Amino acid sequence: MIPEPKVINTTINGDEKQVLVSERDSLLEALRDRIGMTGAKEGCNNGNCGACAVIMDGRLVNSCCVMAAEADGAEVMTVEGLASREELHPLQSEFLQNAALQCGICTPGFLMSSYALLQENPNPTEEEARFWLAGNLCRCTGYDKIIESVLTVAKG
Repeated sequence: MIPEPKVINTTINGDEKQVLVSERDSLLEALRDRIGMTGAKEGCNNGNCGACAVIMDGRLVNSCCVMAAEADGAEVMTVEGLASREELHPLQSEFLQNAALQCGICTPGFLMSSYALLQENPNPTEEEARFWLAGNLCRCTGYDKIIESVLTVAKG
């Protein structure tokens, strides 16, 4: 039996959206395939790499592990919501200036995880930043430049 589609109402990056989803759709699929917000990346599709990280109702989540229907009534922030129309978020700028990215698959997840860290702890130690970002995997850059970028933004 084919599941009936369902309309969910959610707020994404401050904009109210109505989205038609299947009961099998993940939030990642809804964001990328239904809404066209391709910032969150599909890396592992099982919650181990962090490439799809978004903030839902104030909590950092791997959108591949959240069913789209769970976002009904929720507020979701994606990497597209970090920058304003006029300028990049300081984390984005620092990642660019510090060459803390290469292929870009992991970058949106690192940015969202870093943003969540700085919301929770505006002045983390290096150890705290490394621990917080341990759920994000990168196969290109290593982690030092990413951690340096986060700590530079934290210092203001």
